[in-house]
Amino acid sequence: MRASLLALAIGAFGIGTTEFVIVGLLPEVADDLSVSIPSAGMLVTGYALGVVVGAPLMTAAGARLPRKTMLVVLMAVFIAGNLLCALAGDYTALMGGRLIAALTHGAFFGIGSVVAADLVAPDRRASAIALMFTGLTLANVLGVPLGTFLGQEFGWRSTFWAVTGIGVVGLLGLIALVPAQPAPERGALRGELAVFRKPQVWLALTTTVLGFGGVFASFTYLAPMMTELAGFSDGAVAWLLVLFGVGLCVGNVLGGRAADRSLMPSLYLILGGLCLVLVIFTFTSRATVPAAITLAAFGAIGFATVPPLQARVMQQAAGAPALASAANIAAFNLGNALGAWLGGLAVAHGLGWTSPTWIGAGLAAAGLGTAALSGRLDRRSRGRHAQPGASRPTAPLPNASAPTGPLCAQHPSAGAGYGTHPIVEQKSR
Repeated sequence: MRASLLALAIGAFGIGTTEFVIVGLLPEVADDLSVSIPSAGMLVTGYALGVVVGAPLMTAAGARLPRKTMLVVLMAVFIAGNLLCALAGDYTALMGGRLIAALTHGAFFGIGSVVAADLVAPDRRASAIALMFTGLTLANVLGVPLGTFLGQEFGWRSTFWAVTGIGVVGLLGLIALVPAQPAPERGALRGELAVFRKPQVWLALTTTVLGFGGVFASFTYLAPMMTELAGFSDGAVAWLLVLFGVGLCVGNVLGGRAADRSLMPSLYLILGGLCLVLVIFTFTSRATVPAAITLAAFGAIGFATVPPLQARVMQQAAGAPALASAANIAAFNLGNALGAWLGGLAVAHGLGWTSPTWIGAGLAAAGLGTAALSGRLDRRSRGRHAQPGASRPTAPLPNASAPTGPLCAQHPSAGAGYGTHPIVEQKSR
């Protein structure tokens, strides 16, 4: 791994850790700040909404800056947000710090993936991006569980101090190791806006919101569900997150391979499987061993959704990879926010700790319905174009195996979390 890619990977590790580590610390945060667990769960929703706003906003704001400069600025803002979290004396300050950190998330991954691709020869771009996003994988397999353990042992603020330190290391690495990068060409962003006139693009983004919202409705309240229902100790939560992380990495790879072979059938199967696993989880979550087994399966099937969801968006947004990538980041995180909010609403109304998982199953089913509608429109379109005189071809399928969700990049052609337009461009050349 080139030193410059290592610097990018460290940044990805810090961002991935700060996004999801709050899930394992909800009870500690709620107790210390004297708020309910559903209110603490809004810290997940708030971060996700920050990414939704920040992904296109920060990408557009930095459109004329050299890429290295923009990465340095983003990492500095990320450090400031996590420092505010570490110093937060109340819930409002903690939420503010989370929102500031979230603004950098989407733009860092989008711009960082372009930089990683430019650091190597054209035939190694996908591998370079995969190496960069090894940091994102490690964040969920190691960073989140270790951050949870640290917060439980020394207080939740210690976790954010640690993430702030990681951000400083990443910032110094970017300054010292990443070579100067040119600014993007002027006018490129304006030209990409036209793709959002296509109804199929919005259907694909809606499927991402609903499908991934199903994952986060349950995942956000994993800690209290495992301790209150399954009977695990607080200290076991970190290990359960490791188990979940291993499952999601496996699922992300398998989902990519399945989508490579047949995109829409794979998407139907995976979303249907997610709905089924979540229904099963509502029953198995009341016993330790069945809960642990189902949790691993949930991680696998939940993040098997990511490659086909990303591939579908990129397929329908052909010709606008940069902005579509940012839009898909927003869609994933809007799903995060929606699922966390609906799950917290159910808990706050006394429906029990399994209610978020039931809501997740419903969201997954709705995502399946949206995907089916989109597929039906595709078939109608192909039928019309197959008639004599029709000449417009269907959009080419991009590399479906580029994992783009928030967590994992293990496939040989894997790419950036929530968006991998450089991979798509590389594969199409």
